[in-house]
Amino acid sequence: MQLFIDKFGSYIHIKEGIFEIKIGDIKKNFSPKKISSLVISNAATISTDAINLAVKNNIDIVFLDKYGKPYGRVWAPGFGSTTAIRRKLLELYTEDNALEIIKKWVSRKIQNQINFLEKLLLKRPKSDDYSNELLKINENIEKIQNIDGSLLENTNSIMAYEGNASKNYLKILAKVIPEQYAFKGRSTRPARDLFNAFLNYGYGVLYSKVEIALIIAGLDPYIGFLHSDNYNKKSLVFDFIEQYRIFVDEPVFYLFSRKKIKEDKHCVKVKNGFLLNEDGKRLLIENLYENFDKIVQYKNKRMKQINMIKADAHSFANYLIGKKRDY
Repeated sequence: MQLFIDKFGSYIHIKEGIFEIKIGDIKKNFSPKKISSLVISNAATISTDAINLAVKNNIDIVFLDKYGKPYGRVWAPGFGSTTAIRRKLLELYTEDNALEIIKKWVSRKIQNQINFLEKLLLKRPKSDDYSNELLKINENIEKIQNIDGSLLENTNSIMAYEGNASKNYLKILAKVIPEQYAFKGRSTRPARDLFNAFLNYGYGVLYSKVEIALIIAGLDPYIGFLHSDNYNKKSLVFDFIEQYRIFVDEPVFYLFSRKKIKEDKHCVKVKNGFLLNEDGKRLLIENLYENFDKIVQYKNKRMKQINMIKADAHSFANYLIGKKRDY
C-alpha cells in the first residue's frame, strides 16, 4: 500500500523493526512488507533509520512541498520497483502494447469530448443540427481503434486523428457558447480570446496534478510515447493528461455559458492576447476544485474525481511490473 503522511507534526521512525508514525499522542505501526511507497509532506519529519528501512525494503519515498508538488525522492540503488517501472517504460515504447495503451488514452479523451457535447446539446433547440459533426468526431475513435502495427510508425496518424477530433469539438463549443465570448479554435502563449485564456490556466493546474500522480506512482514523467520527441520535456505528462482535460473543459465552459466572465474584471490584455488576472485565477481555481472534488464511482470505488488520475497512474505502474494482467 501507499502511505501518505501529511498531518502537521507527524514523525516517522523505527520501533522494533517496523515503521511507527507519531501524531501527538497517537501512534500507528506499519510493517515494511505491506508498504510500497511513503509520500511525505512538508508538515512531517522522517528519521534516518526510517529512510534506511525503506531503502532496504525497496520502498520509494516521495517528498512533497507545501503546495503538494514533489521536490525529491529516495529509492534503493538496486533493482527496486521504481527502477523496474522505469525500465519497463523504456522497453514498452518498442512493444505492440505501447500502441494499444496510447489508442486507449486518446480514444478516452475523444469519448469524453463527445459525452460532454451530447450533455450540452441535449436541452438545446435544433440539437440535431450537430449530429453530423458529432459523427465526424466519433469517426476518429473508429479510425484510431483500427490502427495496427507499432506506435513508432503510427504516431503521426494518431495525433492527426486526435487533432481532427479536437478541432471539431472546439468548433461546436464555439457555436454554443454565448456570442459575446466567440472564439476560433485553440490558442496558447498567449490566448487570443478569453475562453482560451481560462483553458490555458486550467490545463496548467491539471498538468501539475498529473505530474504529481505519475511521480507518486513511480512513473518517470520524462519517458512518454506519443510526445516522445520532446527532448527534456515531461512527455509522459503530455500523454497521460489527455484523458483528463475534460476535468477542466467542463467547469471553464460553464463559467462562460453562465456569463460569469468579465474581460475587465478577470483578464488582462497582453500583446496579441489575454492572460488571467488574480480575480480570474481565483474564480477559475474555485470552480476547478469544485469539479475536481466531486465524488464519483470509479473502478468499484467512491472517490473524488481528481483522484481518478492517481488510481489510473497506479494501475499503469502495476501493469508495467506485472502486478496487473490487464490495463
